[in-house]
Amino acid sequence: MTSTKKTYRAVLVGTGAIGDAHVRAVEATQGRVTLVAAVDIDAQRVGDFARKHGIPGQYTDFTAMLAKEKPDIALIATPPAQHMPMSVAAMEAGAWVLCEKPLCGSLAEFDLISAAEQRTGRYTACIFQMRFGSSTAHLKRLAENGQLGRPLVGVCNTLWYRDVAYYAVPWRGRWETELGGPTMGLGIHAMDHFLHLMGDWRSVRAAAGTLDRAIEVEDVSMAIVTFANGAMGSIVNSALSPRQETYVRLDYQKATVELTHLYGYTRDNWKLTPVPPAQDDGLLQVWQSFPPEVGATHGTQLNAMVADMDAQRRPLTSGNESRQTLELLTAIYKSAFTGEIVTRGSIQPGDPFYNALHGHCAPKRTKGQPPNGQG
Repeated sequence: MTSTKKTYRAVLVGTGAIGDAHVRAVEATQGRVTLVAAVDIDAQRVGDFARKHGIPGQYTDFTAMLAKEKPDIALIATPPAQHMPMSVAAMEAGAWVLCEKPLCGSLAEFDLISAAEQRTGRYTACIFQMRFGSSTAHLKRLAENGQLGRPLVGVCNTLWYRDVAYYAVPWRGRWETELGGPTMGLGIHAMDHFLHLMGDWRSVRAAAGTLDRAIEVEDVSMAIVTFANGAMGSIVNSALSPRQETYVRLDYQKATVELTHLYGYTRDNWKLTPVPPAQDDGLLQVWQSFPPEVGATHGTQLNAMVADMDAQRRPLTSGNESRQTLELLTAIYKSAFTGEIVTRGSIQPGDPFYNALHGHCAPKRTKGQPPNGQG
């Protein structure tokens, strides 16, 4: 006798550029999730999107959509400043939430999401799909089994390029609406992946600047991080790098592991170099025994959430796991704008950086002003 698994009804909130990835994610669940409605403030855009993908419901009012559709899952893909209130409203309407990064604009907002989770019994998870690739799980197993030794040194670089046209979109480049520059909007994926592999962080010292784009937020940041396990790491986030690359490097006692990609990876993007001389092929053989390929995609993460919903358990990228990533980003901004070394857990209510990522301490710039006041 076989049991029939529940089909979950999902709605897509926001039908911009990332919307297609959410449709593919729903398709990847092979019928466990159905997309019953889409909502966007632009009636033409949501109508075109719904017709293109065969979505039966289309709305321009988020609250009305929640009341009418009563979804099991809300896929939130709106501009960042809307993420927190929409996540809370969706949970209060009975839905679990899978939300694009950044999940919210401050630790204070994150704590409002956490309070709503406790109040409703629902969960909000941030889309950190880099954690969900099968090759990442393979590396974590080897590390946790002690086959690589302790992590000692780490490197996490998000070296991307975003031109003037990218920042011409009205909500980009502003603290109020984009919530940050490449630290928050670009490097967040690699940094979350980095923390997932390296473990809990302990302290950070950082610098940030607006070097070449006429925007309020930073266009580059750099940080030195110490970890609870004693390891040390460096982080670079850039929107100014013409040869684009996402690079994560982990130096363990017994090997260096490197991941080089841009927006996604497979097992072929990884490289392991054992300590010299590499006379023992045992570690290489174990490393090369990858499990069947599962991509680090929206679909893989949505399937993981479906399994969590079946089991009524907290998703991986919600709660403390998601909060520690946001706390690291907040600490990078605080260290960059104050010159302080910031320790994990030190940013509490009453700290200006608890309520705003930039703590209202970022250098003030007006539109058209040269970067860093130069020129």
